[in-house]
Amino acid sequence: MSHLTGLFYMLPLLPDVSVAPSAREPPDACEISAELYDSLQADQDRARVRRFYGRDVRLARRGVLDVGAGTGRVTLVSLAQSRAPVHAVEPSRSMRSLLMTRLAALPVDVRARVTVHPRRLDEAVLHEVADVAVCHNTVACLRPAARRALWPPGADALVPGGVFLVQLPPDRMPRDEVTYLLPAQKVGRHEYAVRMVMPAAADRIRTRFDYWVRGGSGVLREYTETFWMWPASRAEVIGELLGSGFLPRPGRDDPAVPAVRLRRR
Repeated sequence: MSHLTGLFYMLPLLPDVSVAPSAREPPDACEISAELYDSLQADQDRARVRRFYGRDVRLARRGVLDVGAGTGRVTLVSLAQSRAPVHAVEPSRSMRSLLMTRLAALPVDVRARVTVHPRRLDEAVLHEVADVAVCHNTVACLRPAARRALWPPGADALVPGGVFLVQLPPDRMPRDEVTYLLPAQKVGRHEYAVRMVMPAAADRIRTRFDYWVRGGSGVLREYTETFWMWPASRAEVIGELLGSGFLPRPGRDDPAVPAVRLRRR
């Protein structure tokens, strides 16, 4: 190993680190959640992904498109259950870092089948790369205009007849403030927990995540991260998809994840 190659394995001192993000890259809204998300929700989310998308992913031949790939739950299931290439679209640097770490642990031949696009779908400019597209746990956090703008590049990324599966946002505003407390999870000597508080705020839902980490001496760390969600009915989302070149797909009645098929061009 040469002296220069060895430099890549040296850890820098924090005061010496300088980060210059691309001018095009927006602030990372998922910075806190990225660290704790999988520890608190991985098992539950893995079961949902397999139930919602497993059958369609197994049938993919041209490719699978994972829109808003996050930490890679859909991407990993797609790689495991299909031999098709996978395109993972994820603009968040913190979420993408976890995805890349997971991919690095895979065998080389499996890793060769996945391409990570570090930008929004409309910026990735993908044309007919997939016959199955999945948008999981993403649409709820898009403003209505951004949600509507997602469908045309989604259509362009699919081959004619390709299937688009979309997890729906909440269909209405909550009448009262809603609170969810997820089961705490143990990692070594520490316990991780999160509380979600969701009050209505005008035309959207303010979703606050309160995280805390406990050790033997009490609370070690506390974080709060806030996201906004925009409700939309199933009929509204499907109507937008139909207006962007999709057709209803018979035979699928999952209320949380409708499926549409791209019209023949």
